[in-house]
Amino acid sequence: MAGLNVSIAFFLLVVSTCEMLRRLSKRLLSPGAYCCLAGELTGSLQLCSSCLELRMLLEIGPWGGGFGPDVVFTLLFLLFMVHATSLDGASANPTVSLQEFLLLESGPKATAAKLLAQGVGVGTGWAITKLYWSWELTQLHLIQNLIASECSSSIRTSLYHGAFVEGACSFLFHLVLLRLRRSRAAYRAPALAATVTFLTYAAVMTTGAFFNPALAVATTFACAGSSLQDYVQVYWLGPLAGMLAALLLHQGNIPRLFQRNLLYGQKSKYKIPKARLAHTEGGEERRKGKGEKSDPAPRA
Repeated sequence: MAGLNVSIAFFLLVVSTCEMLRRLSKRLLSPGAYCCLAGELTGSLQLCSSCLELRMLLEIGPWGGGFGPDVVFTLLFLLFMVHATSLDGASANPTVSLQEFLLLESGPKATAAKLLAQGVGVGTGWAITKLYWSWELTQLHLIQNLIASECSSSIRTSLYHGAFVEGACSFLFHLVLLRLRRSRAAYRAPALAATVTFLTYAAVMTTGAFFNPALAVATTFACAGSSLQDYVQVYWLGPLAGMLAALLLHQGNIPRLFQRNLLYGQKSKYKIPKARLAHTEGGEERRKGKGEKSDPAPRA
C-alpha cells in the first residue's frame, strides 16, 4: 500500500500546483486569455497527469500493489469530483470545446486557442508524469518503466466496435453534460464524476474508455498494435460522432450549422386561455350569423 500512498501524494501535488498556476494566471492575464489559454492548459495538465497515474494503478495494482480495481475507480470518482470543481470552467476535452463552438458559445479563434492549449497541456502532463515515473519512488513505477517500451494498444476489439464504444461513451457523457450545464456545481460535479466512473468501468477493457481525443493521444497513440489511422478512427472520430449525436438529440439542431429544429416542434411563446379562446370563437360565430341575416335577399 506504500505505492498507493505515493500516488495519492502525487495527485495532491498536481492538483495544488495547477490551482496555484490558475490563481497566478488570473492576476496576470486578461479574462479571455485566461479562459482560452491558461485555464485549458493547466486543466489538461492536471487531467492528463492524474489519468496516466490512474491507468498505471489499474494495470499494475492488482498484481503488483495488492489492491483491486475498486480502489482505482474510487480514486477516479474522487479525482473527477476535484477536477469538475477546480478547473474553473475549463473543459480539458477537445470535443467539449467543439461542442461550445457549435452551440455559438465560443468563436473560431477562441476554440482554436483552447484546442492548442489542451494539446500543450496534455503534452506537458505526459512529460511530467514520465519524469516522475523515472524516479522509481515505488515498485509500481519500476514495473511501469520496464513495460513502458512494450505497451500494447488499448483497442481490444474490432475497429468499428471500438469506434462505436468510444462514440457511445462520448454520447452519454455529453448528454449528461448538456443536461446539467445550467445546474449548480454542487449537483453537476458528482453527477459528472459518477457518469465518468460508470463509463470507464463499463468500457475500460474494450477501448480504455477515454472519450477524450487529447487524453487518448498521450496515453495510447505511441503503443504498438494499431496504426495511426486506427487510433484516429476510434479515439477521434468516435467521440466526435457521439458529441454530435448528443447535441442533436438535446437541442434538436446544431446552431452553428443550421437553425431548423429537426426533432422538436416549436411551441408558441404566449398561451391563450381556453375560456377566452372559446369566447372569441363564439363571438365570431354570432357576428357571422348576424351578417348572414342582414344581407338582403337577391331580387330576380
